[in-house]
Amino acid sequence: MTTVTASTAPSTRPQHTTDPLALVDVDHVRFWVGNAKQSAFFYATAFGFQVEQIDDLTTGNRTSAQYLLTQGNIRFILETPLSKDHPAADEIRRCGDGIKDISFNVLDAESAWKAAVRNGGTSAYEPVTRSDASGSVTMAGIRTYGRTVHTFVSRTGSYALPEVKQGGKFMPGFRPIGALALNEQNRQNPCGLKFVDHAVGNVEEGKMNHWVSWYENVLGFSMFKHFDDKDISTEYSALMSKVMASGNQLIKFPINEPAAGKKKSQILEYLEWHDMTPGVQHLALRTDDELSSVAALRRRGVDFLNIPETYYEGVWARVDSMLRQHGHSAVKEDHQRIRDLGILVDADDEGYLLQLFTKPLQDRPTLFFEIICRRGSQSFGKGNFKALFESLELEQERRGNL
Repeated sequence: MTTVTASTAPSTRPQHTTDPLALVDVDHVRFWVGNAKQSAFFYATAFGFQVEQIDDLTTGNRTSAQYLLTQGNIRFILETPLSKDHPAADEIRRCGDGIKDISFNVLDAESAWKAAVRNGGTSAYEPVTRSDASGSVTMAGIRTYGRTVHTFVSRTGSYALPEVKQGGKFMPGFRPIGALALNEQNRQNPCGLKFVDHAVGNVEEGKMNHWVSWYENVLGFSMFKHFDDKDISTEYSALMSKVMASGNQLIKFPINEPAAGKKKSQILEYLEWHDMTPGVQHLALRTDDELSSVAALRRRGVDFLNIPETYYEGVWARVDSMLRQHGHSAVKEDHQRIRDLGILVDADDEGYLLQLFTKPLQDRPTLFFEIICRRGSQSFGKGNFKALFESLELEQERRGNL
């Protein structure tokens, strides 16, 4: 068995920038779930992920079972507590399955953690290094909204991020899952998901600007987009949102808060079914071919929101007008196929995008996924907000939560 050591030693990887908070990439997204084995099967079957590695009782882990799932540059860790004393046990009881940690790859995790704490961040856990003869992985975490954590991750040797992207071991203690028929099936029938485009957080009413300032001051993010209740509203509900982006704009976090409306917003519904605790509402996964990805996911049985037919009566005039106004080519994807697949389309001064949202991924109406393809546009589908919210409200009404 591989020898794994834990310490508070910093990463030995050399520093190549004076900014310890220069974020390289999303290292991984950690889910806390009630049964990691069954969750891994769900995400592999429904979304085409490879079940690559495992860290559990068979590797000497007596506290939790962890499965590494990959697709493109997306890495999910699905973690289940093995005892009632693990902190995940209580959070799963209160909030159900969901995203606990969105982790950043950095050059030096300890330096990044120290800088974030100096900037006003609250530590979630101090730096810990897992190492063996092949290299090391150092991790340290800070708390953000609600139950959510951001972990800084730095890697050396065989555990460096380029090696992990090529199928190398995730960190000491993990082992390859071995031959799995489902993995081969997914290799032969890919879904084409490439990387995490953005992650959306839901916070309490009146707290959006607090967390905007937090990302600015603690992590050095900046405002990328801003939407108010005039942009995101229907007859019944509304919300406000501000999009925060890292320095390289590779990592984006929209932050939502509910706004006053006649009935309950999707943000308030999320909070009520999440123990009134802020958290990650949805994860947007990028594809280079929206039609192929959505078609593949639909064949696998993924439940997407139902877009009303009336949406397509006006979408092309709106989108084509915007593209012509800014000198861009028209939408190249087949219009009828877009309609048949129920995909949303929007455009701005930089181009267009295609997007579609799943229904909640668990019984509680909390976490869901967005499948998005960008053809120049760096926005978030502002022109689709009304149609999207009307679809969400139909689902809320069916659940008795509107």
